[in-house]
Amino acid sequence: MALQEKLGIDERINEAFQPISNFWEGLILHEFFGTGIPTIIFLLVGGAAFFTLYFGFINIRGFGLSLRTVMGRYDGLDEKRKGSGEVSHFQALATAVSGTVGNGNIAGVAMAIAIGGPGATFWMILCGLLGMSSKFVECTLGVKYRDVGEDGTVYGGPMYYLTKGLKERGFEKFGKILAVIFALLCIGASFGGGNAAQSNQAAMQLVGSFGMTGGSARTIIGIIMMVIVGIIIIGGIKRIASVTEKIVPFMALIYVIACLYIIGINFSFIDDAFAMIVNQAFNPQAGLGGLLGVLITGFRRAAFSNEAGAGSASIAHSAVKTNYAASEGLVALLEPFIDTVVICTMTALVIIIFNGDNTVFDYGGVGGVVMINGVPSEGAGITAAAFSEYISFSGPFLTLAVVLFALSTMISWSYYGLQSWMYVFGKSKISGLIYKCLFLIFIVIGAAGDMSSVWAFSDAMILALVFPNMIGLLLLYPKVKEELNNYLIKINNTKSNN
Repeated sequence: MALQEKLGIDERINEAFQPISNFWEGLILHEFFGTGIPTIIFLLVGGAAFFTLYFGFINIRGFGLSLRTVMGRYDGLDEKRKGSGEVSHFQALATAVSGTVGNGNIAGVAMAIAIGGPGATFWMILCGLLGMSSKFVECTLGVKYRDVGEDGTVYGGPMYYLTKGLKERGFEKFGKILAVIFALLCIGASFGGGNAAQSNQAAMQLVGSFGMTGGSARTIIGIIMMVIVGIIIIGGIKRIASVTEKIVPFMALIYVIACLYIIGINFSFIDDAFAMIVNQAFNPQAGLGGLLGVLITGFRRAAFSNEAGAGSASIAHSAVKTNYAASEGLVALLEPFIDTVVICTMTALVIIIFNGDNTVFDYGGVGGVVMINGVPSEGAGITAAAFSEYISFSGPFLTLAVVLFALSTMISWSYYGLQSWMYVFGKSKISGLIYKCLFLIFIVIGAAGDMSSVWAFSDAMILALVFPNMIGLLLLYPKVKEELNNYLIKINNTKSNN
């Protein structure tokens, strides 16, 4: 510990990380022609709204079909299914969900409410519902334009549909440029939001839960997490999928049960909580930056949480065993619903009920930091305080949830980043090993770093993916329409024959 403090490793990490964080945040969140709204928000939400209308509210009318598909109802349609991918519909969904259901659901939601008040929840939910359509489009394209190696290994994601899809449209050079930009940004996002932000919250939660002191505690935790993640990611997508399909349902289930318990024992306050969410979405409390401030806060946290429009999840979905691209697109639209509409909303309700009428902390905390019982609290710490109010053993429980969320997200994002890395630097084993080593180092950096700088950098990197990806989606969405029609025709023909 003395050596750690003498070297000042934590301080040096923060000093190096802060300017990088400030640069990216300012660049990506630059406002749109003086409107006060970041250009990225216009592109993200505008694109999602367009896809929702163009595909006839596929996020709603396709919900039942997506459930039947993920449960294997239509697996028989894939006559040569065994040779067309690496994982099942459920495994692909679990891997992708594990990449989105992370500490953005626990710490991110708490930050949004601390900064923007209960009204931020409304905009998170709306962004989640619209994001279901974006996720459908990008994951359908991910399967349609994927590459399958001679050994059966699948390579997919925006890098491939930007390259191959835009080439079909006559934009070969433009598509190649967008693909490389996306891949480089995705590598950065894997180090940031998919890694450093997760290890940061897990380390902070463990330090708080066990009363650890000294600058070395979080670094040591980061090293331990680095070893665990390293053992898992060596095995590639099949091992990742086998781990996430077990961890994700378990961790999501226990977290949802805990939230439902707290909401249930405060049943009489649910209507008040929803009233606050709706009212303050349009009439935010003074000092919270007004309507635009709350709207941007909600959309920003939702985008970080479910990544709809960022294209990252299509990398995992591309590995699915199917001959019908739209089948996986339909499965993918469940992600924002599970992540944002269900889990994020439950977290928000718990925090809002806990705070009541500002009796515990004041909304509008600078940087998401609020005072709870005289103690500065931020991120997962706010959620932990809410849980501990109603569940006596919530400390160990929430710590377990935060750590599992963090590990599963890091595992999935290691695959996203690796695929992007190999697209740019080649598919050799040495190239892959270099990336994995860098990824593991960022686990320690994130654990030891300052929360505000880590999360600002992470937000910016994930939101940056929207620029190249959404441009591609807006040029290729007619192809998705063709794939959806082919899949629906096949299902209807099968029903007729039966």
